[in-house]
Amino acid sequence: MTSVWWIRRDARLADNPALLAAQEDGPAAAVFAWSRGVHLWSGRRRAHLARVLWSLREDTGGAVGVRRGDPAGVILAIAREHDASVVVAAREASPAGIRAQDAVAAALEADGRELRLVGTPYAVAPGRVVKSDGTEYKVFTPFSHAWREHGWRGPADHADPAGFARVGSDVDLDQEAAHGDADDLLAEQHEFREERVIAAWDDYVAGDLARYATERDRPDLDSTSHLSVPLAYGQIHPRTVLAATAAVRGEAARKLESELAWREFHADVLFRHPRAQHESLTPALPEDAWATGAEADEAFMAWRDGRTGFPLVDAGMRQLAATGTMHNRVRMVVASFLVKDLHLPWQRGASYFRRALLDYDHAQNQLNWQWVAGTGRDAAPFFRIFNPCSQAERYDPDRRYVQRWVAEVDTPAYPAPMVDHAAERAVALADLKRGKAARASS
Repeated sequence: MTSVWWIRRDARLADNPALLAAQEDGPAAAVFAWSRGVHLWSGRRRAHLARVLWSLREDTGGAVGVRRGDPAGVILAIAREHDASVVVAAREASPAGIRAQDAVAAALEADGRELRLVGTPYAVAPGRVVKSDGTEYKVFTPFSHAWREHGWRGPADHADPAGFARVGSDVDLDQEAAHGDADDLLAEQHEFREERVIAAWDDYVAGDLARYATERDRPDLDSTSHLSVPLAYGQIHPRTVLAATAAVRGEAARKLESELAWREFHADVLFRHPRAQHESLTPALPEDAWATGAEADEAFMAWRDGRTGFPLVDAGMRQLAATGTMHNRVRMVVASFLVKDLHLPWQRGASYFRRALLDYDHAQNQLNWQWVAGTGRDAAPFFRIFNPCSQAERYDPDRRYVQRWVAEVDTPAYPAPMVDHAAERAVALADLKRGKAARASS
């Protein structure tokens, strides 16, 4: 008996409970719905997704199908083609993911079929980590302790690459990759083959992981895991990562686990508070504090293009434009600069990151921006304002990172700082004080 595997953020054969469930009683008909939502992605994200799906199709002997259309229509059509009574998929927790699975479930049910949700893209499903009274954690540290105490299963078995029923495609993945590159070319391609992602992670655990705790904040050093892209596209599951770090003693492994816990915390927050994708969870400033008009637009474009006159900010934005990723420490600095030096709302920066990031993860992006803006759960207080100059001195002491991305930094061609950081910091703090006073009197 054939079941359908609806591919979502889990385009892999390893540690994939939904795929294994689909293969339990026979070959699985595997399909990805190339929906209108995908067409709204940036070119770089569409191109990488096409390569990821191409690799999965190659790993299954060409069996995986990619069909154009919204998930409800695509999945129902495949279920009918293969006379499948059950469709299996990983459960999503984002607002868009929940809407999609509800629509698919309704379409299948109306046709006498079933959507079975198995597993999630997280070690612990959003909504499961709760206090003793059943309420949510609003602070990260107790959440992370409860998350560890909750625990997770070990990695699932590797799926049978031959256990697939062939599904026809109407999407040319080579052309989609080429079109995406033409729209939004990156300086270099990121790895998209599952076996190479796993091999790179294994090499990291055996080598550079030992330096993670002490060097993870240094953008001039290549000491991070480079897992953000494969995690975003589901080519590796957090359980796989956590199973490897559990076997490693020391602070470095625990610190990397903590970063995964932040990912799961943010997913939990967005699951419980869908409005957090667009709205501040906690107000910070009065609405009249935000810059508007033509000057605000010009300031945004200078930030976007890496022309602020602050070398670390400019290096980060140019790295993002060229590679689709940015070092995490620098992400915090550029976000703080936009919100607290240029006085632009976090939503504007989050929207640009959605287009520019290859490793875009909706919950991570929106809640990380809220963290910097002081408006999210367990956020950095608004009065914590990153000084881009002292951050550069501390984390890029030899200026290797800046010089790599801002070649003209020490020449007359490099612009002067577009703002006085000390003055804009004072403005931001004064706005914060006004906001507190207004809320207290209301």
